[in-house]
Amino acid sequence: MSAPDKQLSAEQSAQVAEMIREEIARRRISRQTLAEQAKLSLSTLEKVLGGRRPFTLATMVRLEQALGVSLRKTTPSAAPAAIANGDVAPDSLGAYSRRAVAWLDGTTYVTLRPSFGEKDAIFAYYTRFAWDDATSSLLFHEGERLDAIYSQWGEVAVPNQSGFIYFVTNRHGQHRLITVSRPTRLGEMYGIILTLLAGRGSNLTPIASPIALVPLANVPDATVGRISLGAANYAVYREHMRRTTEEQFAVLVPG
Repeated sequence: MSAPDKQLSAEQSAQVAEMIREEIARRRISRQTLAEQAKLSLSTLEKVLGGRRPFTLATMVRLEQALGVSLRKTTPSAAPAAIANGDVAPDSLGAYSRRAVAWLDGTTYVTLRPSFGEKDAIFAYYTRFAWDDATSSLLFHEGERLDAIYSQWGEVAVPNQSGFIYFVTNRHGQHRLITVSRPTRLGEMYGIILTLLAGRGSNLTPIASPIALVPLANVPDATVGRISLGAANYAVYREHMRRTTEEQFAVLVPG
């Protein structure tokens, strides 16, 4: 692969995608307009922004020229300390070793939660996990989301004390947290997501819901998007949603 075609890592691609989405929002331009200015197909732009394809240096250079900004950020200052730890995550993430989370490294899960916009529907997308040498920790990255602009990525915390796993997104101080159980015998993880519900205009409302992560290998012919009653995999996905609360992997207390 030649230098101009070198692919960025999942973490680098996610950082670049976030910067581009911010520029699109700030300038109030459409993705079609940006694609035309960067001489890219809209399909290519949608895929890299949605996490379905990594950025290449050539693509990033075109977008930099179109936007007139640099999309290349240096690694945060905390990274050198993390590198010094080798294959051990920082204390803030649970000080787990790479070997301890090898079962999660390089895997893809089907992530399921209730749809916030359609009654009884299930929102499904992929979550991928990979060890990142720069931060000496496990990272997660969402892909194939129907609302690709809200795709998340961040750090994975695995503290020994609680026996739970945490997926933490922190964007400029705005947090989203997923707390799940350690995997069952078949590898599923169940828990709760705490996030913000996008309403009309700029309205945001805190929201919590059950969530399930199922190994992709456990779901033949997996489907993603908004899965409505009667759709393929709906019954399977609904059963995982049921397990989350009825088997008390997570408890939602009514007010």
